[in-house]
Amino acid sequence: MKKVETALISVYHKDGIVEFAQGLVDQGVKIYASGGTAKALTDAGIEVTDVADLVGGGAILGHRVVTLSREVHAGLLARDIPEDLKELADLSIPFIDLVCVDLYPLTEELKKPDHTRESVIEKTDIGGPTMIRSAAKGGRVVVCDPKDRTRVLEWLQNGGSDEAFVRELAAKGEYTIAEYCLASATFQGEGAYAGIVGTRVAECKYGENAPQAPAALYETANDDPLALSRFSVLEGTPPSYNNWADIDRLLQTATHIAAVFAKNRGKVPHLAVGAKHGNACGAAIGDTHTNTLKKTIAGDPLAIFGGLILTNFPIGADEAEEIAGRMLDGIVAPSFTEDAIAKLRRKGDKCRFIVNPPLAALGEDTLDVAPRFRYVRGGFLLQPNYTFVLDLASPDLAKYGHATAAQEDDMLLAWAVGATSNSNTISLVKDGMLIANGVGQQDRVGAAKLALMRAERSKHDPKGAAAYSDSFFPFPDGPETLIDAGIGAILSTSGSLKDPATIELATARNTPLYLIPDRIGRGFFGH
Repeated sequence: MKKVETALISVYHKDGIVEFAQGLVDQGVKIYASGGTAKALTDAGIEVTDVADLVGGGAILGHRVVTLSREVHAGLLARDIPEDLKELADLSIPFIDLVCVDLYPLTEELKKPDHTRESVIEKTDIGGPTMIRSAAKGGRVVVCDPKDRTRVLEWLQNGGSDEAFVRELAAKGEYTIAEYCLASATFQGEGAYAGIVGTRVAECKYGENAPQAPAALYETANDDPLALSRFSVLEGTPPSYNNWADIDRLLQTATHIAAVFAKNRGKVPHLAVGAKHGNACGAAIGDTHTNTLKKTIAGDPLAIFGGLILTNFPIGADEAEEIAGRMLDGIVAPSFTEDAIAKLRRKGDKCRFIVNPPLAALGEDTLDVAPRFRYVRGGFLLQPNYTFVLDLASPDLAKYGHATAAQEDDMLLAWAVGATSNSNTISLVKDGMLIANGVGQQDRVGAAKLALMRAERSKHDPKGAAAYSDSFFPFPDGPETLIDAGIGAILSTSGSLKDPATIELATARNTPLYLIPDRIGRGFFGH
């Protein structure tokens, strides 16, 4: 890498650019800048050569063409070899060593509810992406992220000889343009094109199984405070691929619990969810932290062995007492006290303590609303996220019989668990505690029998419990299996030709049955 002697700066956002340019000047770098950037730097007393002087004219076509010139790109693409350097000299074109560019705010414009095709086109940058790509190909120093400006100045102060750093910045530049162009293609194509790009934020030892290596967690561009990249490991080994997958599913369930209680009860209770292989095997709401954790563990003590627990409340010494000795792979909470970690620490740092303060503020507006991608051979499937929230006051909800307030609370918890578990699912909840989750079955009566079996295995009496089915019962044999076992109320969807038979059965057996149309409230997940 030759010494950095010349820099080209062209930024939309001017915050901090004066300080960066001054830092370059202090190290003997000559500055070229365009338009508004040149004015901002000149007004700050920094000596600048306007790009217009280099290209032989100012901006044209309503500022659509400024830096799109052979002089600029020759200065970026020329190789550091005698032939290229001589040709540049003959043409009076400087060899440009560094480019600092940010882009027109395209994604910000797309987020505006009142954006138009014209407004998006006006915020679609061409010159910036072209300069970044030319600089990356030319092996120049690419500064497209304001957070890298301080790093670049420090790198220059240390001699500017680390080629790996230059390659890192070039890769970030190419990634930035890929993300930018994808946003434009998605908008212009009106659904014909889609894609996903991300930045690696955590490496995993391997994927789902040891031979599946390497594996990593990547972050997409987002401002979600509950994005996995915003969870920090206070102590313990780095989360595995399966841990990250389980945390994502825990968030789906926990946020749906919070949303459904916020909508129907006006407040979010203390909640905890335990997961194993993506599905809730423990979940509870309670008046106290300790009671909520006790019920979560008691739901299925065998299944939660080696699982993870997520809470919307801090973990202190009293909370730790309830889950100590459970051989958990990890605990996810808004915060931990040092004595709680000491109580829960496992040999070999096998229990991970993962923190994210926004977990304490779960509510109706914390559901994940980003589209869901799923790889399939040769491509991917894309769908909106599952953002339906059951409303007990909805006119679409048909009620046959009347459940008690406590049973309705149990229905809400069962719904949030079942709708975020692998279908087909039957979830059983009693007294604010998930007592069984019969997931992943091909037939609904089989899911009912599995749930009852799991409840019995954990020594739970299903009498009076609420059951949730993530889609309609095709025949009344499923509800009959549940009612025969003592289930006190059932929440499901309607849409089967046999709905009248199911309604007749529940009415005859004095079992409250709530039905939401399948087209509105079906809770299939994880197919």
